[in-house]
Amino acid sequence: MTPCDVCKSVLPFDEKTGRCCEDLSGKTELLVAEDDQDLAQDLKETLEGLDYTVLEVARSAEQTVVLAEKHRPDLVLMDIQLSGEMDGIQAAEQLRAFQIPVIYVTGYCDGSVLERAQQTEPCGYILKPYKTSDIKIAVRMGLYRHQAEQSRQQLLKRFQGVLSSVKTLTGRLSICCYCKKIKDRAGDWPEVETYIMQHTNASFTHGMCPDCFASVKRKLEAIEENNAAEGPLVLG
Repeated sequence: MTPCDVCKSVLPFDEKTGRCCEDLSGKTELLVAEDDQDLAQDLKETLEGLDYTVLEVARSAEQTVVLAEKHRPDLVLMDIQLSGEMDGIQAAEQLRAFQIPVIYVTGYCDGSVLERAQQTEPCGYILKPYKTSDIKIAVRMGLYRHQAEQSRQQLLKRFQGVLSSVKTLTGRLSICCYCKKIKDRAGDWPEVETYIMQHTNASFTHGMCPDCFASVKRKLEAIEENNAAEGPLVLG
């Protein structure tokens, strides 16, 4: 099996492309949430220098949610302390509904803030002042982590779909010792093939096992040898 071109996995979760994740280089669309104009411009230029597309810069948490819902970016770089009634952590919590990953770019690092931020399950956390290398690594890893999680969810859905289509027979079955019909819950006695096909995904073709074939052959030979009159041939 050909491995994924990106992460080299041998499990291609995307049946159309044969990949389990998308290429993370170029054409990746990002949204920046930063209310400081100078910092926002610096971050925008840094990201564009790394060959990412910055769709817009949001100045408040509320605007971030609106723009994220509108553009559906691949990732949001979120400042925590934003103007407006909400902060960046509250905005990130709402973005989870859109399955948009978030990386915090902030100067806040105290325990209570980190604890709140951690509950939103971000893809990264960058402290200001940052270096270009910090942004490069965090964005790359954040995108990869998000794609890996999406692939895992797709695989899980595929497995669930397979499992939901599987039918099994369990428990004790009442079967006639003479005709081999099976009693169902309604009290009827369908043929064994009918019962099994109703309760599983199995189907049947009919043939003759070697023992039965030999038995029938012997009886046919006996009829020819004795020149018996035509009549019903009882097998078994």
